Amino acid sequence: MPELTSSSTMLGLVAVLAYLLGSIPFGIVITRAMGLGDLRQIGSGNIGATNVLRTGNKRAALATLLLDAAKGGVAVALARWLVGPDAAQVAALFAFLGHLFPVWLGFRGGKGVATFLGTLLVLDWRVGLAACATWAVTAAITRISSLSALVAAALATVWILVFHQGQMLFLIMLLTILIYLKHWANLERIKAGTEPKIGQKKT
Repeated sequence: MPELTSSSTMLGLVAVLAYLLGSIPFGIVITRAMGLGDLRQIGSGNIGATNVLRTGNKRAALATLLLDAAKGGVAVALARWLVGPDAAQVAALFAFLGHLFPVWLGFRGGKGVATFLGTLLVLDWRVGLAACATWAVTAAITRISSLSALVAAALATVWILVFHQGQMLFLIMLLTILIYLKHWANLERIKAGTEPKIGQKKT
Protein backbone atom coordinates (compact mmCIF):
# COMPACT_ATOMS: atom_id res chain seq x y z
CA MET A 1 0.00 0.00 0.00
CA PRO A 2 1.13 3.59 -0.61
CA GLU A 3 1.69 5.85 2.37
CA LEU A 4 -1.64 7.14 3.68
CA THR A 5 -1.27 10.91 3.49
CA SER A 6 -4.89 11.92 2.91
CA SER A 7 -7.30 12.55 5.77
CA SER A 8 -9.58 9.73 6.91
CA THR A 9 -12.58 11.90 6.05
CA MET A 10 -11.41 12.37 2.48
CA LEU A 11 -10.59 8.66 2.07
CA GLY A 12 -13.99 7.77 3.48
CA LEU A 13 -15.69 10.07 0.96
CA VAL A 14 -13.66 8.53 -1.86
CA ALA A 15 -14.69 5.04 -0.67
CA VAL A 16 -18.41 5.92 -0.68
CA LEU A 17 -18.37 7.63 -4.07
CA ALA A 18 -16.26 4.87 -5.67
CA TYR A 19 -18.60 2.23 -4.26
CA LEU A 20 -21.65 4.00 -5.70
CA LEU A 21 -19.98 4.32 -9.11
CA GLY A 22 -18.89 0.70 -9.05
CA SER A 23 -22.35 -0.48 -8.10
CA ILE A 24 -24.01 0.81 -11.29
CA PRO A 25 -25.23 -2.43 -12.98
CA PHE A 26 -24.44 -1.53 -16.57
CA GLY A 27 -25.28 -5.02 -17.84
CA ILE A 28 -28.85 -4.71 -16.60
CA VAL A 29 -29.18 -1.11 -17.76
CA ILE A 30 -27.95 -1.92 -21.28
CA THR A 31 -29.97 -5.10 -21.79
CA ARG A 32 -33.16 -3.37 -20.65
CA ALA A 33 -32.47 -0.31 -22.80
CA MET A 34 -31.95 -2.56 -25.84
CA GLY A 35 -35.08 -4.60 -25.14
CA LEU A 36 -33.17 -7.80 -24.38
CA GLY A 37 -35.05 -8.59 -21.16
CA ASP A 38 -33.98 -8.93 -17.54
CA LEU A 39 -30.37 -10.09 -17.52
CA ARG A 40 -30.87 -11.79 -14.16
CA GLN A 41 -33.29 -14.18 -15.88
CA ILE A 42 -30.90 -15.01 -18.73
CA GLY A 43 -28.13 -17.63 -18.77
CA SER A 44 -26.26 -17.66 -15.48
CA GLY A 45 -28.15 -14.62 -14.17
CA ASN A 46 -24.85 -12.76 -13.75
CA ILE A 47 -24.79 -9.04 -14.60
CA GLY A 48 -21.45 -9.08 -16.44
CA ALA A 49 -20.49 -8.96 -20.12
CA THR A 50 -20.08 -12.74 -20.50
CA ASN A 51 -23.72 -13.29 -19.57
CA VAL A 52 -24.85 -10.35 -21.72
CA LEU A 53 -23.18 -12.15 -24.64
CA ARG A 54 -25.59 -15.04 -24.04
CA THR A 55 -28.40 -12.78 -25.24
CA GLY A 56 -26.79 -13.04 -28.67
CA ASN A 57 -26.16 -9.29 -28.85
CA LYS A 58 -22.44 -8.67 -29.20
CA ARG A 59 -22.80 -4.88 -29.12
CA ALA A 60 -24.56 -5.07 -25.76
CA ALA A 61 -21.84 -7.36 -24.41
CA LEU A 62 -19.06 -5.06 -25.63
CA ALA A 63 -20.77 -2.00 -24.16
CA THR A 64 -21.16 -3.77 -20.82
CA LEU A 65 -17.52 -4.84 -20.84
CA LEU A 66 -16.26 -1.33 -21.57
CA LEU A 67 -18.53 0.41 -19.08
CA ASP A 68 -17.82 -2.08 -16.29
CA ALA A 69 -14.10 -1.57 -16.89
CA ALA A 70 -14.52 2.20 -17.17
CA LYS A 71 -16.28 2.61 -13.85
CA GLY A 72 -13.28 1.12 -12.06
CA GLY A 73 -10.80 3.10 -14.13
CA VAL A 74 -12.67 6.39 -13.77
CA ALA A 75 -12.96 5.96 -10.00
CA VAL A 76 -9.20 5.42 -9.73
CA ALA A 77 -8.30 8.27 -12.10
CA LEU A 78 -10.51 10.82 -10.35
CA ALA A 79 -9.35 9.78 -6.88
CA ARG A 80 -5.69 10.03 -7.91
CA TRP A 81 -6.20 13.40 -9.61
CA LEU A 82 -8.33 15.00 -6.91
CA VAL A 83 -6.81 13.45 -3.78
CA GLY A 84 -3.67 11.34 -4.27
CA PRO A 85 -2.23 7.84 -4.82
CA ASP A 86 -3.54 6.52 -1.51
CA ALA A 87 -7.07 7.53 -2.51
CA ALA A 88 -6.59 5.85 -5.90
CA GLN A 89 -6.14 2.46 -4.24
CA VAL A 90 -9.10 3.08 -1.93
CA ALA A 91 -11.19 3.93 -4.99
CA ALA A 92 -10.01 0.78 -6.77
CA LEU A 93 -11.07 -1.41 -3.86
CA PHE A 94 -14.46 0.18 -3.30
CA ALA A 95 -15.41 0.45 -6.98
CA PHE A 96 -14.66 -3.26 -7.19
CA LEU A 97 -16.73 -3.99 -4.07
CA GLY A 98 -19.54 -1.91 -5.54
CA HIS A 99 -19.64 -4.13 -8.62
CA LEU A 100 -19.55 -7.32 -6.57
CA PHE A 101 -22.04 -6.18 -3.93
CA PRO A 102 -24.26 -3.40 -5.38
CA VAL A 103 -26.76 -1.91 -2.96
CA TRP A 104 -29.30 -1.52 -5.79
CA LEU A 105 -29.44 -5.29 -6.37
CA GLY A 106 -29.55 -6.50 -2.79
CA PHE A 107 -25.73 -6.81 -2.75
CA ARG A 108 -25.87 -9.53 -5.45
CA GLY A 109 -23.66 -8.29 -8.24
CA GLY A 110 -21.15 -9.47 -10.81
CA LYS A 111 -17.83 -11.25 -10.58
CA GLY A 112 -15.67 -8.19 -11.10
CA VAL A 113 -13.35 -9.17 -13.94
CA ALA A 114 -13.91 -6.17 -16.23
CA THR A 115 -13.83 -3.77 -13.28
CA PHE A 116 -10.64 -5.45 -12.04
CA LEU A 117 -8.96 -4.98 -15.42
CA GLY A 118 -10.18 -1.39 -15.67
CA THR A 119 -8.70 -0.47 -12.32
CA LEU A 120 -5.41 -2.16 -13.22
CA LEU A 121 -5.14 -0.23 -16.47
CA VAL A 122 -5.35 3.08 -14.62
CA LEU A 123 -3.31 2.09 -11.57
CA ASP A 124 -0.46 1.06 -13.89
CA TRP A 125 -1.12 0.71 -17.61
CA ARG A 126 1.70 -1.83 -18.06
CA VAL A 127 0.28 -4.17 -15.45
CA GLY A 128 -3.20 -3.63 -16.86
CA LEU A 129 -2.18 -4.40 -20.44
CA ALA A 130 -0.28 -7.50 -19.31
CA ALA A 131 -3.35 -8.74 -17.42
CA CYS A 132 -5.62 -8.04 -20.41
CA ALA A 133 -3.21 -9.89 -22.69
CA THR A 134 -3.18 -12.82 -20.27
CA TRP A 135 -6.98 -12.94 -20.41
CA ALA A 136 -7.01 -12.72 -24.21
CA VAL A 137 -4.41 -15.44 -24.75
CA THR A 138 -6.09 -17.81 -22.29
CA ALA A 139 -9.49 -17.13 -23.87
CA ALA A 140 -8.13 -17.77 -27.36
CA ILE A 141 -6.73 -21.12 -26.25
CA THR A 142 -9.51 -22.38 -23.97
CA ARG A 143 -12.61 -20.40 -25.05
CA ILE A 144 -13.59 -20.31 -21.37
CA SER A 145 -14.15 -16.81 -20.01
CA SER A 146 -14.07 -17.76 -16.34
CA LEU A 147 -10.79 -19.65 -16.66
CA SER A 148 -9.29 -16.72 -18.55
CA ALA A 149 -10.35 -14.40 -15.73
CA LEU A 150 -8.87 -16.64 -13.05
CA VAL A 151 -5.55 -16.96 -14.88
CA ALA A 152 -5.39 -13.20 -15.53
CA ALA A 153 -6.14 -12.41 -11.88
CA ALA A 154 -3.59 -14.90 -10.59
CA LEU A 155 -0.84 -13.62 -12.89
CA ALA A 156 -1.59 -9.97 -12.12
CA THR A 157 0.52 -10.36 -8.98
CA VAL A 158 3.40 -11.57 -11.13
CA TRP A 159 3.07 -8.58 -13.47
CA ILE A 160 3.09 -6.25 -10.46
CA LEU A 161 6.44 -7.66 -9.40
CA VAL A 162 7.81 -7.62 -12.95
CA PHE A 163 7.01 -3.92 -13.28
CA HIS A 164 8.16 -3.09 -9.75
CA GLN A 165 4.77 -1.91 -8.49
CA GLY A 166 5.02 -3.44 -5.04
CA GLN A 167 2.81 -0.75 -3.49
CA MET A 168 -0.12 -2.35 -5.37
CA LEU A 169 0.59 -5.87 -4.16
CA PHE A 170 -1.73 -6.04 -1.14
CA LEU A 171 -4.63 -4.47 -3.04
CA ILE A 172 -4.34 -6.75 -6.06
CA MET A 173 -3.94 -9.87 -3.93
CA LEU A 174 -7.14 -8.92 -2.07
CA LEU A 175 -9.04 -8.33 -5.32
CA THR A 176 -7.73 -11.63 -6.70
CA ILE A 177 -8.99 -13.52 -3.65
CA LEU A 178 -12.42 -11.94 -4.10
CA ILE A 179 -12.46 -12.90 -7.78
CA TYR A 180 -11.67 -16.51 -6.91
CA LEU A 181 -14.40 -16.58 -4.25
CA LYS A 182 -16.94 -15.19 -6.73
CA HIS A 183 -15.83 -17.79 -9.29
CA TRP A 184 -16.01 -20.76 -6.92
CA ALA A 185 -18.92 -22.38 -8.79
CA ASN A 186 -17.07 -21.81 -12.07
CA LEU A 187 -14.02 -23.56 -10.65
CA GLU A 188 -16.16 -26.57 -9.79
CA ARG A 189 -17.59 -26.68 -13.31
CA ILE A 190 -14.13 -26.25 -14.85
CA LYS A 191 -12.91 -29.27 -12.88
CA ALA A 192 -15.99 -31.22 -13.96
CA GLY A 193 -15.57 -30.19 -17.60
CA THR A 194 -19.03 -28.61 -17.74
CA GLU A 195 -18.15 -24.90 -17.81
CA PRO A 196 -19.76 -23.17 -20.84
CA LYS A 197 -17.52 -21.71 -23.50
CA ILE A 198 -17.56 -18.09 -24.63
CA GLY A 199 -20.84 -17.33 -26.43
CA GLN A 200 -22.36 -20.65 -25.45
CA LYS A 201 -25.72 -20.48 -23.69
CA LYS A 202 -25.64 -21.93 -20.21
CA THR A 203 -28.08 -24.80 -19.79
